[in-house]
Amino acid sequence: MLLNSLVELDRAHLIHPVASYRGHEKAGVRVLASGKGARVRDAAGHELVDGFAGLWCVNAGYGQDKIIEAAARQLRELPYATGYFGLGSEPAIRLASELADRAPGDLNHVYFTLGGSDAVDSTVRFIRYYHHSLGKPEKDQFISVMSGYHGSSTVGAGLTALPVFHAGFGLPFDWQHTIPTHYSYRNPVGTEARAIIDASVAALRAKVEELGAERVAAFYVEPIQGSGGVLVPPDGWVKAMRDTCRELDILFVADEVITGFGRTGPLFACEEEGVVPDLMTVAKGLTSGYSPMGAVFLSDKVYNTIADGAGAAAVGHGYTYSAHPVSAAVGLACLELYEDGLLDNGRRAGQRLMTGLRSLADHPLVGEVRGRGMLAAVELVTDKERKTPLPATAEPARRIFDRAWDNGLVVRAFPTGILGYAPPLCCTDDDIDAIIERTRATLDQTLDDPDVRAAMRD
Repeated sequence: MLLNSLVELDRAHLIHPVASYRGHEKAGVRVLASGKGARVRDAAGHELVDGFAGLWCVNAGYGQDKIIEAAARQLRELPYATGYFGLGSEPAIRLASELADRAPGDLNHVYFTLGGSDAVDSTVRFIRYYHHSLGKPEKDQFISVMSGYHGSSTVGAGLTALPVFHAGFGLPFDWQHTIPTHYSYRNPVGTEARAIIDASVAALRAKVEELGAERVAAFYVEPIQGSGGVLVPPDGWVKAMRDTCRELDILFVADEVITGFGRTGPLFACEEEGVVPDLMTVAKGLTSGYSPMGAVFLSDKVYNTIADGAGAAAVGHGYTYSAHPVSAAVGLACLELYEDGLLDNGRRAGQRLMTGLRSLADHPLVGEVRGRGMLAAVELVTDKERKTPLPATAEPARRIFDRAWDNGLVVRAFPTGILGYAPPLCCTDDDIDAIIERTRATLDQTLDDPDVRAAMRD
């Protein structure tokens, strides 16, 4: 089909996620046609380095034959099997076992979903059931962190603490609460790690006291906040929050939808601080985006409490496509690739990425470079001393993305003037170097914008 025809069909019928509908109609779609390794090509033949792995998810890279063959084989043998009625399939059973073997601590029980959003929704249901089983139905208040992202479903979007996911949707619900983010670059307590950790612990304690300890069910956190701008907490922050939750009798939920499967280095980011959550959500890298799948890990304590509370009754939670055999086969193939060298390559590439991005610190627009492994951000400012963000007139989310695209780079351009990076773990040195070079070119072009120049401090 001709490209122009696709653009018009898209304009007329396809609703795009988190987009200005009228704005998209005006701009039109960019049609991706193929991908190999860390590179993609659009329908016009323009090749780009995918510095964002699709949507933080194509960890293994494009065109991995092992994954493709696993999916094709499973499609031929058994394309669907329900998990209802006591039924199952070999790939799903094996994947649950393999994941449990690799998960932190006693996260031995795995419930499969379609992605990250319904994984978060599932945790809310499991947590409610858990407290009911303990005879504590009054524990029905949930806390998350400002700038955190926990999905776009109705319940998850309330835990997501980003305004665009609330405006016009009647969210958050009155049982969903937040505490301030750890955002080191713009934290009112300064940039010192101990001060930030102490402030976050104090904020959590204060919120629990406000709501009543007997009412608070759970606390949600990303090891690194992704959609909030790749906000990296100080070392020890996650552990301190986990310890506080244990002390206050609150379930600790680690949302590893973005950080899981080698994105920050290890298979799971929680490993870096020796943290074992009560529940953990994953998706994205689980199947590297080759097919939809997410998962919730339950600790022995949570699982057994729910199981004992239900007794002979069914636990009334499930999806048609839970434990889908094709997605499970893809997940198994991804695990093999990770452990056959992709995790190691991701660690090497991550070091090169962070070194390269830090080399941009001398650029007049760069306020901060932050990240861990293959997850990073460059925050742009017009005044380094005052940390003044780019002016709204610069339209960072649109203009910078467009420039990077023209320069052969896919990057996440946040409306706040933050550039987000999450390249595939398979990146070569040439791929990483291209990301850095094309980023610098994009920054130079942005610096030449009249509205940006006018905002720069003399």
